[in-house]
Amino acid sequence: MSVDGPARPRPVSDPAARRTLGRETLLVLALSLGASAVSALISFTGALTRPGGLAAQPANLNGSLAPDRPWLDLAWQLFGIATALVPVLLVGHLLRREPAVTPPAPGLRVLGFDLRRPGSDLGRGALVAAGIGGSGLLLYLGARAAGANLTVVPESLPEVWWKLPVLVLAAVQNSVVEEVIVLGYLLRRLDQLGWGPLAAIGASALLRGSYHLYQGVGGFVGNVAMGVIFGWLYRRWGRVGPLVAAHALIDIVAFVGYALLAGEVGWLPTA
Repeated sequence: MSVDGPARPRPVSDPAARRTLGRETLLVLALSLGASAVSALISFTGALTRPGGLAAQPANLNGSLAPDRPWLDLAWQLFGIATALVPVLLVGHLLRREPAVTPPAPGLRVLGFDLRRPGSDLGRGALVAAGIGGSGLLLYLGARAAGANLTVVPESLPEVWWKLPVLVLAAVQNSVVEEVIVLGYLLRRLDQLGWGPLAAIGASALLRGSYHLYQGVGGFVGNVAMGVIFGWLYRRWGRVGPLVAAHALIDIVAFVGYALLAGEVGWLPTA
């Protein structure tokens, strides 16, 4: 399969290096999206056992952290966005120090997370976002109508001047963390550990679905499907850049669109 970016790494043969990469991968996930998956499972279990059904319960994504104190709220919002990106910096550091690669891999660039092709990445990302965003919205509305999904509230921030910029930053942060770690980094490590390509994409997609389980069954299924598509595109293009752009655009439309349309249109569920 031809790619636009770096080729898939070969499996690591040295047992000690394999153990090191395996432990490293588990630790990175435990500090980031693996922990989010466990949290989402606990949240979903609580929602299932709460009276009233899933659709009657909200899943809040971006809420106020200091109600009635806008400057303190802004500080907490920016702090949360910045600290959420630390695992991405850790991944970049670890990729430069891969024990199985000589010379060292060039950090996040080996995943195609760089500014070498901004136009191509954004163009491809926009096309992917257009296809997945619309179908994802229909799946969510159908799952909620069937009682299999919570009511997703993309934002519940106060009406302050920094509301929309913070929502855009949160969307970009989500996309960078998820695509760099669960797509680029995880697939690279699974390749090095000897996983087959289909099994690796399947594991990545299931992880993506699991940390969205707090939204309900529809959130899980939709994100597993998105994970399979993103995994296939990453294998084809060899770059996470277009998928980071696609994910960011999807979340920006969801967050900002909800902020502008909630209560103004009848088809958009609100808590």
